[in-house]
Amino acid sequence: MTEDYPPSETRTGEWPEQRVGLFVDTQNLYYAARDVYSRHVDYERLLSLSARGRRLAQASAYVVEREGEATAYGFVTKLSALGYRVRRRKVRVHRADSGGRPVLEGDWDMGIAADIVRAWDHVEVIVLASGDGDFVPLLELAQQRGKRVEVLAFREASSQILLDLADAFQNLAEVPGIFV
Repeated sequence: MTEDYPPSETRTGEWPEQRVGLFVDTQNLYYAARDVYSRHVDYERLLSLSARGRRLAQASAYVVEREGEATAYGFVTKLSALGYRVRRRKVRVHRADSGGRPVLEGDWDMGIAADIVRAWDHVEVIVLASGDGDFVPLLELAQQRGKRVEVLAFREASSQILLDLADAFQNLAEVPGIFV
């Protein structure tokens, strides 16, 4: 697999000894890749992109599953085989809409946020693979604690304030081999 940046060639603010924590909002990436590009993300490529010659201390992927849906099993198995720590949550009924239809929720935002806080003592770099602007206050706090914040997401489906905050942003649509 090719690296975007060989270990000897680093970007400003990066060095080979840095410990990196990758936190992947799979729902966010799935819908962005599907809705904008009609494609799927290569999660192995995402791992190498986040590390770029640095030490990957942690890689967590957050998955939402529908009750009785067997397709998630293969996805979870593949993520686990690639080295991700997979966190799973069942989708649940959040409320009923004005027509009485159930509104489903399977949001991992608070779980991702808690895991990022838990990782602060073990990493120098927080890599968030999501374009969700709800993470901005948490990532501002991470920066105040001296952490480098990098965002991997699809620009078209990302919050501008999140992109402005990041110490580094990589538009996944521009990454060779990011789609399968």
